[in-house]
Amino acid sequence: MATTDLEIRGINVARGLAIDAVQKANSGHPGTPLALAPLAHVLFTRIMEFDAGAPEWPDRDRFVLSAGHASMLLYSYLYLLGFGLTLDDLKAFRQWGSATPGHPEYRHTAGVEVTTGPLGQGVANGVGIALAEANLRARFGADLFDHHVFAICSDGDFEEGVSHEAASLAGHLGLGKLVYVYDDNHISIDGPTELSYSDVVPERFRAYGWHVVEIGDVANDCDAIEAGLREGMADTDRPSLVVLRSHIGWPSPAYTDTAHAHGNPLGAEENAKIKDILGLPQEDFLVPEDVLAFYREAGVRGRGARDAWQHRRDAIRIDDPARTAQVDACLEGRGLPGWEASLPAWEVGESVATRAACAKIVSAIYEQVPGLVGGGADLTGNTGTELKGAPVIGTHDFGGRQVHWGIREHAMGSIMNGMAVSGLLPMGGTFFVFSDYMRPAARLAALSGYKTMFVWSHDSIGVGEDGPTHQPVEQLMATRVIPNLCVVRPADANEVAHAWRLHVDGEGPMALILTRQNVPVLEGTLERGARGLPRGAYVLADEPDGDLDLVLVGTGSEVSLCVEARGLLAADGFGVRVVSMPSWDRFSLQGDEYRADVLPPGVPTLAVEAGVSLGWDRYADDVVAIDRYGASAPGGTVFRELGFTPENVAARAREMLGLEGERS
Repeated sequence: MATTDLEIRGINVARGLAIDAVQKANSGHPGTPLALAPLAHVLFTRIMEFDAGAPEWPDRDRFVLSAGHASMLLYSYLYLLGFGLTLDDLKAFRQWGSATPGHPEYRHTAGVEVTTGPLGQGVANGVGIALAEANLRARFGADLFDHHVFAICSDGDFEEGVSHEAASLAGHLGLGKLVYVYDDNHISIDGPTELSYSDVVPERFRAYGWHVVEIGDVANDCDAIEAGLREGMADTDRPSLVVLRSHIGWPSPAYTDTAHAHGNPLGAEENAKIKDILGLPQEDFLVPEDVLAFYREAGVRGRGARDAWQHRRDAIRIDDPARTAQVDACLEGRGLPGWEASLPAWEVGESVATRAACAKIVSAIYEQVPGLVGGGADLTGNTGTELKGAPVIGTHDFGGRQVHWGIREHAMGSIMNGMAVSGLLPMGGTFFVFSDYMRPAARLAALSGYKTMFVWSHDSIGVGEDGPTHQPVEQLMATRVIPNLCVVRPADANEVAHAWRLHVDGEGPMALILTRQNVPVLEGTLERGARGLPRGAYVLADEPDGDLDLVLVGTGSEVSLCVEARGLLAADGFGVRVVSMPSWDRFSLQGDEYRADVLPPGVPTLAVEAGVSLGWDRYADDVVAIDRYGASAPGGTVFRELGFTPENVAARAREMLGLEGERS
């Protein structure tokens, strides 16, 4: 279609809004919004199907601004299209409490699909959104799920390693409804990208199995951009990369194709020159009525498609209630009614690694939790993330539930975050020591409230012979400091089941920290844990006759050590309580009365955890911990040599009580 004068004026108005907002904030990135306003215009007015009045319509096309620093490009169009932003919101760009933060944030601003800004994350999020679409379409039909995913990606996105992993998996699977635009502008913050970057990006993506469309230096040619996007969309067997050569900061006389345009306001004088070149009046935040009317009409152009979708869904509710229940559970991120009855339970005295318990649990519940999809990073059996009997997601075969992520921890976490905003409950597992690779994804899941399950096994020195490189000692405490991430280290198999119930019925992300080695199923975890684990800590074993001398508090495999040490101390006549504390963050949410009931003030408290001691002074007077790296030896040997025995715990308790006793 030929580009009209009204479209050109609309694009230039969007450019003006972007530079005005950055200038008013005296902070931001004006260059990319200037250069890519025509691309955004084409996407939102010619290509994508959506309804600005219903921004969470499940079958809408998705747009991810992976280059999240260019947020004013997105905000300008969200305002113009009618997603709910106002001119005052644009004027409050990057200010306290505004709807227009420096980088787009999920559920903070309508129309923002995922939180972006940390480069590369949006690339992987988009793969997750596309994988969810393909999975739901294969399982429930194209009459309910049939949409595209688009993204704008920068040099910085493609330099970050997470993008390599995500693009590799997308190409392997053949995600044909995924279309990315590479903004090839040759500029980074330090200067020309050639300072550090000489990748031939199109060839790299061809090697991944992507369809590459090189449209050249046409950033101001809406028709050429549209043709490139439609060529990418036409390939339903491969993801597509549209390579667009742009000129950052265009048409700034002083700053086009300069690093200055990347992350600095251009200045009032330069903005005035840009407006002259674009034919805009010298008035800040100017939006002519006909331009606004044009975009508001474009914003609701998909309403007919949404209404038709709703009619189909309503008909399915009548004709196929079982399918409807499954779809509703997926979209609402929950299990089917009564799903908890499928959770297994273990008898006291059984010996089960918590990773093995996790595998039994997910295999038992996945049919009752339709959104549950996941696996391990080439460690499916090792991490307890095998959904036994479930079909596998493979190349052009998207209807399964088991994902083989490959050795791609960085991308696994970020792809799961994209799945979590798209109708699935994703799960991904690796060894806990490799959670370091996933920390950016875990942090963004916590910041954004994505319902992502991070399963991290081989949780401490029990890893054994693999040695200190694979024995996490600092990761547990480092993970606990992430706000809004529910970190659960279960004491036994029954506590793992309670954790899964908490996750499926709850909100937000969870990190489930599991053992490699077998641990005993403890008395009380089935009944007391059902109420206690959601509260973070609970009394597992009471002091006899209310005579309380000491509290032993443990997490994970060390809870059983506390139980055994309690027996040793009881033989000496001491009244000892054992507290299982699987989740610090959940315990911190409880009221003062409950916390005092569990950990009575003034009673000596000894914590036992096979990790660093940092932070335990919050809850305990002393701690049996590990403030060093582990060692290569059988797990039982490492535990014994580093003092994790019932005898040593009892000896440390006696020391606390001022009694004679030596450490074992």
